[in-house]
Amino acid sequence: HVQLVESGGGSVQAGGSLRLSCAFSGSFRCMAWFRQAPGQEREGVATISKAGSFARYSDSVKGRFTISRDNAKNSLYLQMDSLKTEDSAMYYCSDGVADRWDASYWGQGTQVTVS
Repeated sequence: HVQLVESGGGSVQAGGSLRLSCAFSGSFRCMAWFRQAPGQEREGVATISKAGSFARYSDSVKGRFTISRDNAKNSLYLQMDSLKTEDSAMYYCSDGVADRWDASYWGQGTQVTVS
């Protein structure tokens, strides 16, 4: 049974930080974070390999966001620093693919608002 549950979203001022968490059940090779702002398409933010040795970021977050995972705790994380207003969106945890932005399983999302 696959389940993905995000937490950690909230409201923060520009320049601040947030850490998103995703508790998952199931076995995934790659995992990823996506986001979707109102009126916009869902976009890939970051993806990570199963062992955590490989990570890929969208150009818009590179150098500011860090994806990590703890397989022993069945948890995925997204550390978001130097947040900008354009980072405001619903953030989704998902399984992932190393070489493209694609997913089959999604969480319910957690809202991030930067003002």
